[in-house]
Amino acid sequence: MKKFNAEDITEDGKKKFSIKKADTKVKDFYDSEKEYLEMLAELQDQLDDLQTRLYANSKYGILVIFQAMDAAGKDGTMKAVFKNVNPLGLKFYSFKRPSTKELNHDYLWRCFKELPERGTVQVFNRSYYEEVLVVKVHPEILHTQQRIPDELIAEDVWADRYEDIKNFEKYLSRNGIKVIKFFLNVSREEQSDRLIERIEDASKNWKFEDGDIKERDFWDDYMAAYEDMINATATKRNPWYVIPADDKKNMRLMVARILVENLKGLNLEYPESSEERRAQLEGMIGTIREQNKK
Repeated sequence: MKKFNAEDITEDGKKKFSIKKADTKVKDFYDSEKEYLEMLAELQDQLDDLQTRLYANSKYGILVIFQAMDAAGKDGTMKAVFKNVNPLGLKFYSFKRPSTKELNHDYLWRCFKELPERGTVQVFNRSYYEEVLVVKVHPEILHTQQRIPDELIAEDVWADRYEDIKNFEKYLSRNGIKVIKFFLNVSREEQSDRLIERIEDASKNWKFEDGDIKERDFWDDYMAAYEDMINATATKRNPWYVIPADDKKNMRLMVARILVENLKGLNLEYPESSEERRAQLEGMIGTIREQNKK
């Protein structure tokens, strides 16, 4: 398996993330469509086995977060990477515009409700990081929608939110919930092509939202917000993986590989039975065979 590279920002800040220097496209990891499919299938099978071990042990939970600009390929990547994973231990949640009820709570509340149970993988399509992305680009949301009292909004509210998020993820880690965070880094040019494709292809019109065009006017603001977010919230325990997203196949291989490596790092094996339990189970074989005779 070829090595896949991804940005891993350390907590001490020695390796700072610069979005201008971050690749949106890399040289192909595969030489043909056949090789790509074989590589992806191998990773899918490994991920399925590792998730089964996770489910069997029921000690850890996995929270996978995907953040990206519109049309970066989050949905397709999730579908491809988790294709072979047993749905009993896998859940997805897509965070849309907050509802009235959600806005009546603190900004982490709606994410708390969807956290993974032990033994399961929970995938977030967007997440609480929208609070330092969309809300940072449109700070009026703090007043008009979230209705936070003026006296409670600090001079640097974003630094406070970065700290809240880091503490939240530290809390999750201390409770056996491993957080794996991906930023799918698509170029403005590639995003443009994909949005136009959604308009020209009638079968993809449902994916297109008028707001996608409006938000493109804030591209530079979003890029600055992503850069600040990654540098402020990437820690040694919970790093960000910045994935070049202009080529969907390479992106899927990188995401799958990183997930496999992270789950392997938990060193989970299938639970072993005691000698007493093995003897008990073997004794049941005769009972099962006798039942067949009835």
